Amino acid sequence: MSPDAVLGVLVVMAGAVLMAAGARWKGRAVRPLAPRRARALAWQAYVRALSRSAELAVTGARSRAGRGEPAIVTVEDVVRLAHQRFGYEEVAREHAAAALRHAYERAGCAADTVTDAYSSIQ
Repeated sequence: MSPDAVLGVLVVMAGAVLMAAGARWKGRAVRPLAPRRARALAWQAYVRALSRSAELAVTGARSRAGRGEPAIVTVEDVVRLAHQRFGYEEVAREHAAAALRHAYERAGCAADTVTDAYSSIQ
């Protein structure tokens, strides 16, 4: 067998090994390797879901309110939306209240919306 043929066989075998390894560990590079990083990413997703739930609760309350009457949005609305839309079974009431306060202040709701998020402050 010529040296070129041996080199060609080695290149083909190396490629086959790399393809088999890629098929075996497909998607592994996307997942975080460190548990601390995994917890940080899970926390970021939780905060993002609560923020979105609070924004949806404020928007929904404003759209349901009649003309001239204040919109009423509660912490329980945020907890319910986090469960229904994002699948969080347990949401801390303090976290939901903080997200609602943030959304309330960011949207400028003081004039036309009432909330119980501020009564949840300990």
